Amino acid sequence: MKTVLRCAALIGLLLACPLMARTVDDSYTIASRFERYRSLYPGIAWPAVAPVPGETMLFDRAYKTLPDRALHLDIFRPAPDHARHQGLVLVHGGAWRSGSKAHFYVLADRLAQRGYTVFLPEYRLSPEAPFPAGLIDVNDAMVWVKSHAAEFGLSPGRIALGGASSGGQMASLVAYSQAAGLFRSKPDDDRRANALIDIDGVLDFTTPQALQFENASGAASSAAKWLGGAYEQVPARWKEASAATYVGPTSPPTLIISSGNAHFTAGKDQVIATLQASHIPVRWYAFEKAPHDVWLFEPWLPTVVDQIDNFLKNLPE
Repeated sequence: MKTVLRCAALIGLLLACPLMARTVDDSYTIASRFERYRSLYPGIAWPAVAPVPGETMLFDRAYKTLPDRALHLDIFRPAPDHARHQGLVLVHGGAWRSGSKAHFYVLADRLAQRGYTVFLPEYRLSPEAPFPAGLIDVNDAMVWVKSHAAEFGLSPGRIALGGASSGGQMASLVAYSQAAGLFRSKPDDDRRANALIDIDGVLDFTTPQALQFENASGAASSAAKWLGGAYEQVPARWKEASAATYVGPTSPPTLIISSGNAHFTAGKDQVIATLQASHIPVRWYAFEKAPHDVWLFEPWLPTVVDQIDNFLKNLPE
């Protein structure tokens, strides 16, 4: 009887103090994208993570503690004798509302085999917290990586930032707005990246091309749910969330990779022109006919890896 009473008391305590729950949108998965594309792109293949000897992976290292939970990142490390001593933080996509750091495992694996140390952070998505929470998380991930760089055989000055789709948009915004002091947890946060890699991420929400897609369903669009309203309702916030607003003489060298679907990199012409005028290295690569998620599938993934590798290894010291 005492055991039953103790159990009943424990259950009552748990019911009285429920664990914090958060809304998770799992609508964006590799499996769902593969099914969508398999009849449209003959030859598409789902690649595997295939580590080589000496390559290591570290999972769920906490980089930030929130009031109700911690945020983690995964780390893919190259074999010691193959390390380039260049780090890369990659922000996953998923329309600001979905997705997972695990979606970058294959890309991180391939880049680690090229000698890069790759960090994959989770961050708060729009069902949990709207703009700018996720951007502050990306800031904090960069600050954590730079402060722990020596632990991974890296220099704080050789950490790049990148991402794909909405993650590319966020990475670009965080990288370019460093000088403006936006999206920081602390005034002295140093998140400066020595390069930016934007894979199919919108660079200017306010262009007609971007608005045609990102604002097509008004307040019901993924961008509007993240930003707190349609463009017509909060135009200043859509501009604030546009990386092209902040690009300038202190912006990092930039690689922009396009799937060939031009609206995903809307604003790139302005960005490229501004970087070129400041004599900042910038490279643009576009596939001719590819799905949006070129970083997920063969035969496009190797080209993405090659483009990133060729860009990073030729950065000025």
